[in-house]
Amino acid sequence: MRPHDEDRLLAWLRRRVGPGRPLIGDDAALIELHGGVALTVDTQIEGVHYLPGLDPALMAARLLAVNLSDLAACGAEPAYALLALAAPPGFDHQGFFRSLLAACRRHGVRLAGGDLARSAPTTAALTLVGRRRRGGRFLRRSAARPGDLLWLGGTVGESAAGRFVLALGGAPGFRAPVPVSIRGAAARAAARRAIRRHLAPQPQLELGAWLAHRRRASAIDLSDGLARDLHRLCRESGVGAEIDAERLPLALGFTELCAALGHGPLELALGGGEDYVLLFALPEGVRPPHRLGCTAIGRITARRAVVLIEGSTRRALPPMGWDHLAGQG
Repeated sequence: MRPHDEDRLLAWLRRRVGPGRPLIGDDAALIELHGGVALTVDTQIEGVHYLPGLDPALMAARLLAVNLSDLAACGAEPAYALLALAAPPGFDHQGFFRSLLAACRRHGVRLAGGDLARSAPTTAALTLVGRRRRGGRFLRRSAARPGDLLWLGGTVGESAAGRFVLALGGAPGFRAPVPVSIRGAAARAAARRAIRRHLAPQPQLELGAWLAHRRRASAIDLSDGLARDLHRLCRESGVGAEIDAERLPLALGFTELCAALGHGPLELALGGGEDYVLLFALPEGVRPPHRLGCTAIGRITARRAVVLIEGSTRRALPPMGWDHLAGQG
């Protein structure tokens, strides 16, 4: 196939989108939707969200994963996807779509249509449609109440560390060499895990489904940094929060890796971004199942301030993290 032949690419794609009537082929995807619907869109731009030279197959899987994380934060069940892809001549469209369709199948998503264009750098925007889960409800940021416990669905800061490792090591990918400046077995092993965490985030759909069946829960996807996203959850709920720095879950070898990179572990844990785990609030006494690997890190307060506790000291926690309009916060 000639890579610039759009009609032949679309015909090839239609044969691979899965069973049932193809949704690709008309000017718009024609879908019958019933009940509540969750919609989300996310964009991945070469040189902004990932380093230039990333394998299109990795890019496609990552694009879906970060969008699925938004649906997980709403407790929604993934259903359909719409893709807008703008790429330069020579881009491996087939490799991209093979990876995207495989990831869609794993998560019960049907690619329903989209748009193709030529552009440099590569830019991909994915819109996902999710359903309300049977017997469940949609989660919102606005349901946290004073006295609730704050939980994290996984470790924080590791993806940001992986981004720094890749920036030192040249071409991005799972096989990117660990820079020689990172010394020590613990730090180098942590660097390899951090690269994978950054390139292949795992959306917490099972946790989102569990939360959707609780009588009251509030959740947010951690994409821009724990501190910034915690401020957002508190603002929407009209509350404050206290979190304990010593309770923040960190990946194995993370502290050693941060020392090798010249970054403070707490700095990356609070503001590194792209963790793609859920931050959520539950009434005291309600605990997520042990299998989901969640950690209680603090509680919601009536006073509208976000406070970080470090040992015997307490200080205001600013909304540090990523700002998409201003750059890194």
